[in-house]
This record gives sequence, structure tokens and C-alpha cells, in this order.
Amino acid sequence: MQDIILLDFHWMQLLQPQWYIENGGLWFILFAVFAETGLFAGFFFPGDSLLFVTGIYSNELVTKGLKIDMHNSLFNLLLLGILISLAGIIGNYVGYWFGRKSGPFLFQRKDTLLFKKKYLHQAHDFYEQHGGGAIVFARFLPIVRTFAPIIAGIVEMNKKRFALYNVIGCLAWVYTMLLGGHYLQRLVLRWFNFDLKDHLEVIVIGIVLITTAPVLVKLFFGKKKSPTASTTQNS
Repeated sequence: MQDIILLDFHWMQLLQPQWYIENGGLWFILFAVFAETGLFAGFFFPGDSLLFVTGIYSNELVTKGLKIDMHNSLFNLLLLGILISLAGIIGNYVGYWFGRKSGPFLFQRKDTLLFKKKYLHQAHDFYEQHGGGAIVFARFLPIVRTFAPIIAGIVEMNKKRFALYNVIGCLAWVYTMLLGGHYLQRLVLRWFNFDLKDHLEVIVIGIVLITTAPVLVKLFFGKKKSPTASTTQNS
């Protein structure tokens, strides 16, 4: 069976939540969440959509992955959320640790065309003022959630403060996605007799668009100056 999976494997499958569920189940999901929040190269893992789809398959994942069958959907969701949250919390700690270790080197590095030390100082000031909120909200933003703990470590954000908001942010993110997927599946199936499991591609695309919209808006419109600001500078 493992030989068949390896022969059919393509790197693009790592972007498909259903691939983790079909081939690795709970343990692949735990690794993906850990890697996306703890490893520098884990930004490509499908965090939001993976958790949402995990909520849809929560009962099957707990039954097969942990060999537990309590016949209770809420219990399965709570247990699944605890395990995934632990993976995400530990992942963020790894990212933070990596940032703390590499931070001194970056602060001593000379400015280059692509690297400016003043940005590290600005990031340090930002995390000192808004670090808690940044860690929490970063969980809900693809790519950002990978680098937020690393940057927090680089600028030496207070450890206790990071630990507190790391736990809060991870629990909020994990349970929001799991509960959303699980109960949306049940409601849509009951009201419209429409099984989301047969249309996962549409669900994934929708989640990706919703979660990346703030990043895209900031990227394309955040740096545009208002006419008033431009007039003031010119004068």
C-alpha cells in the first residue's frame, strides 16, 4: 500500500487537504500543522483548509487514528482539537526558538540591498506594543502564521507573553476551523441533502480565497498613499 502511495505521489498533492486524510489520517494532519507553524519551509502546507476538512471527517479520523469510538461527535471534536492544538503550539515554539537563535546574527549583520536592520528594530517595537494580537491573528493568515513566531523570536518578544498568546491563538484557530467544518457539513447535509465530502475542491478554494483576501488587499492597496497625504508631502 505504501509503495502505491509513493508511486502515485506528486508534490502538488501536499496542497490538497484530502490527500492527508486519505493517505496519512490524523498523524499526517498533526505533522502538517506542526510543520506549517514551526518549520521555515512549512508555509506551503494547507493549514486553514486542512483543519476545515478535518472537522468534516473528525469522527472517522479519531476512530481510525486513535482506535477510539465513543459514538460522540462533540467528544471527537474536543479530542481532535486538543491534539492538533498541541502540534500547533509546539510548532510555534520551535519557530520562536529558531528566531531567538538566529536573531543575534541578524542584528549584527550589515545592511544590504535586501536587508535593513532598521526593519528588525521596527518589528521589535511592534511586537512590544501589539505582539499578543499579532501572534493570535497571524494564526488565521496563510504564510504569515509560519513566519510570525520566527520574527517574534528574532526581535526577542517576551517569552511569557509569547507563550500566553501562542496558546490562545492556536486554540482559537484550531477550534474555529474544526467546528466550522464539522457543523457546516451537518447543516448543509440536513437542510439541502448536499454532502460537502463530494465537493471538497470547492470548499478548499473558498477557504483559500477568504483567508488570503486580507493579505492580498494589504499587498496591493496597503502602500497606496491617499491624495491628502501626497498633497501634504508635496507642500
